[in-house]
Amino acid sequence: MATTTYDAIVIGSGITGGWAAKELTEKGLNTLVLEAGRSIVPERDYVEHVPVWELKHRGWDNRFERERVQPIQREVYYACDEYSHQFFVNDQENPYSSAPGKHFSWIRGRQVGGKSITWGRQSYRWSDLDFEANLKDGIAVDWPIRYADLAPWYDYVEEFAGISGQAEGLPQLPDGKFLPPMEFTCVEQDLRAAVAKNFNDRIVTIGRAAVLTRVHKGRAACHYCGFCHRGCITGSYFSSLSSTLPAAQKTGKLTMRPYSVVHSLIYDSNSRRVSAVRVIDAQTKNALEFKARIFFVCGSTLESTRILLNSSTPEFPNGLANSSGELGHNLMDHHMGSGASGKMPGHEDKMPFGNRPNGIYIPRFRNVNSKQKDFLRGYGYQGGGGRAGWARGKDMSGLGVDFKNQLKVPGPWHLGMGGFGECLPNHNNYVEVDKEKLDAWGIPTLKIHCDWSENEHAMSKDIAIQAAEILAAGGATDIHVWQKITPPGLAIHEMGTARMGRDPKTSVLNANNQAHDAKNLFMTDGAAMVSSSCVNPSLTYMALTARACDFAVASMKKNEL
Repeated sequence: MATTTYDAIVIGSGITGGWAAKELTEKGLNTLVLEAGRSIVPERDYVEHVPVWELKHRGWDNRFERERVQPIQREVYYACDEYSHQFFVNDQENPYSSAPGKHFSWIRGRQVGGKSITWGRQSYRWSDLDFEANLKDGIAVDWPIRYADLAPWYDYVEEFAGISGQAEGLPQLPDGKFLPPMEFTCVEQDLRAAVAKNFNDRIVTIGRAAVLTRVHKGRAACHYCGFCHRGCITGSYFSSLSSTLPAAQKTGKLTMRPYSVVHSLIYDSNSRRVSAVRVIDAQTKNALEFKARIFFVCGSTLESTRILLNSSTPEFPNGLANSSGELGHNLMDHHMGSGASGKMPGHEDKMPFGNRPNGIYIPRFRNVNSKQKDFLRGYGYQGGGGRAGWARGKDMSGLGVDFKNQLKVPGPWHLGMGGFGECLPNHNNYVEVDKEKLDAWGIPTLKIHCDWSENEHAMSKDIAIQAAEILAAGGATDIHVWQKITPPGLAIHEMGTARMGRDPKTSVLNANNQAHDAKNLFMTDGAAMVSSSCVNPSLTYMALTARACDFAVASMKKNEL
């Protein structure tokens, strides 16, 4: 069995794995990055500018892939299509199960770059409203850090990644180091003005997006093609493939190993440290081991937790670093499925320019300055306004030349918004290893027990009602309201299962994302989260990763690791 030793090993090459690779190599560590999937060559694998008529299925669904190969991944209808399905896993090779009567949509990407190739790019800072929420509400455990601990690291990762946005001075949504914001459409400007006039607790701002609005760090500004989920050939949006991994490669200290499916970690009971990682070569099925001084597990929330659960030892029979019994528990995701849309009269003489890869954002206003009686925490809206084009014909009746001519004329302006709501941490939302159900590489899979609580359902109803009220205040007509909460997992913001905390008896990780039970083991992806906020979490993952790498290397220099 081949064995190779490194200073550091990073498991996963997505958003957090890429940041760990960059930080560790730039600090002088010979670093191995293990990626379960294939390498990606943008010039070969990105197809964002291929016209739809050149595709076999004209961009529509492939029924075989939907029903047999990717029945779960295809639930992400806006991203997993004929252009981009190759960036999502094969569900047959990567099975899992939901507990009876429950459904969790586990969306995964196994390739160099992970889900950073297909993520939504919305990038927001958390505030102390989020970091203090568990303590104030008496729920779960308190975060071991506050906004002040993470603020300089938010600065650090924003300056490298490039976040476009507009400062608003909101305490519940701290401003960041922004590139110039993208422009509103005319109807979005109308809505912003109307909301400012009619509400004293909410605003409309442009989305804060990891998409460049000017040349930055050698990467080109976005050219508004609008096909981000297919990959970005210009590297204008942040991904580990376009940003952090190339930076790590430049150091000469990075070894990237694709097709490396991590089975488990090896724990040395004498040193009380992780000594190596077991890997199954995805192509040959051969077993390998790699050793290092420190380990960063960045495989995404559930995959990282699965690795630790499969790494049981006599000391930790229920999963490595699980003396607290909390490993696998407190699974969270944002809930979606509620919102509203409507027509926006006027502006018939105006047309949107390009396909802006961003939208508007209405920050949280519930349970900020006053207490909501029906639920805890809050939500934010993401949406946007545009003008209907010829594609609206699929919902219209008509035939022949007159119908075609009708579609040549732009349709009315419209505006819609959907809510992203916070999920409360709940010990009864958990994952466990299913030793009877193995993946294509012989590794035990997960059984997921997760459902929404009454708090999430109550919040979902309010999201729909308030969306309609906001649109009405903005002058919208023909308002359509929807309120059907999506299954957990479908927001693709899964968090928890290896939470941070002050007390080793109630948490898996400490304030530096370091395992209480194995000091050379770090987890910086969504598994570390103690609560879920209502804003997109990826920027916080980046900041936590950079901070943890700084701590780990400093500890190594002190011979503490």
